[in-house]
Amino acid sequence: MLHSAATPAQRRERLRAGLASGRLLRFPGAFNPLSALLVERLGFEGVYVSGAALSASLGLPDIGLTTLSEVAERSYEIARVTSLPALVDADTGFGEPLNAARTVQVLEDLGVAACHLEDQVNPKRCGHLDGKALVSRDEMVRRLTAAVGGRRDPGFVICARTDARAVEGLDGAIDRAKAYVDAGADMIFPEALSGAAELEAFRKAVDVPMLANMTEFGKTELLDAATLSGIGVNIVIYPVTLLRLAMGAIDRGLREIADTGTQAGLVPQMQTRAELYDLLEYDEYTRFDASVMRAAPDDQEG
Repeated sequence: MLHSAATPAQRRERLRAGLASGRLLRFPGAFNPLSALLVERLGFEGVYVSGAALSASLGLPDIGLTTLSEVAERSYEIARVTSLPALVDADTGFGEPLNAARTVQVLEDLGVAACHLEDQVNPKRCGHLDGKALVSRDEMVRRLTAAVGGRRDPGFVICARTDARAVEGLDGAIDRAKAYVDAGADMIFPEALSGAAELEAFRKAVDVPMLANMTEFGKTELLDAATLSGIGVNIVIYPVTLLRLAMGAIDRGLREIADTGTQAGLVPQMQTRAELYDLLEYDEYTRFDASVMRAAPDDQEG
């Protein structure tokens, strides 16, 4: 109720333990706090704060236009309501290496468990589009070194994302990943690989936890959880899935209203009022408020 009872330290411990377990951790992308509540209710292991979903929800393309303040606000809103560890897309760190250090500290203060930083130039592009440009390996190492040096809680997980597969090939991406691990990255996120074979090559090459991105309409084949687990992937993210589902339903709903003049035919597809109130734990708020009122002392004449 109101805020999650889990402390930031507990969420980070939960993530670290999950990474050490060898199990596949599933992190759907929540585009608002309400969707994060449902992610937790349905038994997923974590929640992802996607830069692409955030920018889209603000009516912006995913080309590096969002700011640290906007990412921080959404990250806090989501971390506030769930006991799940939250992993945040921190783009390129929002500036120079010193900015990357500040980004980590801001996210630590917000209660999230992890973030990933990428090796694209700023402004970046969606990882599954062509025409990406990378900073040098040395520049990314400086970015990560600053992020790791700025971290105050050793439980906070710093993940290095490399977009080099599309620019330097698989071998170049693997070489970069190894350098990023040497710079202190706790986890590696190889973006826009073609499928299982390339994920397997990465898994054999790096000895830290690895993240796979199962985004729709991208360059990577959509693999099921059993396949990813068999490869040895530690975290899978579904970054924009929920937003795409929601926007598809909204589009169909608006067209129905425009065509028929009523939403009556859509009601069976909707989350009911009772289901929404149950997800929000509406009754818990009512009981809490009533208990406070009962505990208040009677007014006394002085």
